[in-house]
Amino acid sequence: MGNNAIEIAGLRVVRGGIPVIPSLDLAVPVGQVVGLLGPSGSGKTTLMRAIVGAQIVEGGTVTVLGLPAGSAALRRRIGYVTQSPSVYSDLTVTENLRYAAAILGVDAAAIRQALTDVDLIGHAGQSIGTLSGGERARVSLAIALLGAPDLLVLDEPTVGLDPVLRRDLWELFHRLSRSGVSLLVSSHVMDEAARCDRLILLRGGGVLADGTLADLLDRTGTTDAEAAFLALVDEAAAHDADRDPAARGATP
Repeated sequence: MGNNAIEIAGLRVVRGGIPVIPSLDLAVPVGQVVGLLGPSGSGKTTLMRAIVGAQIVEGGTVTVLGLPAGSAALRRRIGYVTQSPSVYSDLTVTENLRYAAAILGVDAAAIRQALTDVDLIGHAGQSIGTLSGGERARVSLAIALLGAPDLLVLDEPTVGLDPVLRRDLWELFHRLSRSGVSLLVSSHVMDEAARCDRLILLRGGGVLADGTLADLLDRTGTTDAEAAFLALVDEAAAHDADRDPAARGATP
């Protein structure tokens, strides 16, 4: 595994005969919070599904914690949070965590710690069906934290959360990374870029840029992540137009 929690080479994903990810290479370092940023349709969720072994791939290699993605040995080492909360709506918060804890073989102390980490202790006995969307998302995150995973793959985990809770969750992410956990966190909210140790910007299923926020700002001569992203998109669109004159005037 070396210094990388995730290593991807030549990843190709095709859906309905259309390449969603034509050919992608990237690496996610160990013990860092890496932001996966890009607009809707850029390939963020597809890439994350490939990393956790839930996506059929056409080609390339995806190595996670030193093993091929989807390996049975990785199931307890990866915490995955999807955009749509993966919880049972007819159970309470605690019952959902108890179910997951029984599968993972962890105790009641781990359940309480996970609920504390996501600020749900006050909702522990509440039915999932009575929770808000943001609260359900936090239950999913608590489940992902239960087994003390080495890698967390989080698909837009802060959507629908208030600013205070978003701040608290990002502080949690950094506490986890300082303890050696690697995190890949997707978002389409550019202001979250400043909270990441490293950024991977996606466009059209490919890596538009990969580096620290300071690197991207220096490269583009801009002052914030959104401006940097837009500058990189414009640069890529101009490059595409030079290669294909028919693409001039097309939307990036």
